[in-house]
Amino acid sequence: MQKTYEVLWSETAENDLLKIIEYIAQDNPGNALKILDKIKEKVADLSFFPEKCRIVPELYNQGITLYREVVIPPWRVQYRIADSQVFVLSVLDSRQNIEDVLLRRFTPHII
Repeated sequence: MQKTYEVLWSETAENDLLKIIEYIAQDNPGNALKILDKIKEKVADLSFFPEKCRIVPELYNQGITLYREVVIPPWRVQYRIADSQVFVLSVLDSRQNIEDVLLRRFTPHII
């Protein structure tokens, strides 16, 4: 039997997604809803085989392998797996400096 994971959104990830959708909705509300549905659907798929997605490259380069991401161009959704849960931690636009944002969020004690 296939193991399933509970997918939980952090407040930060929800706020990231809300900002993205609000920004897109300013010009095209219909497209904003399509993008919201697409991101939510891809993230919901993490309830099966969340390990299949890549380790976040910018963090991997720093020796941090705890975090993974699903890419929905141009957005990247970072998460971590713990027991039978997937914690969605952020939704970022890949056109911004991802490394600085991730290091600030995921390793506050280092910076």
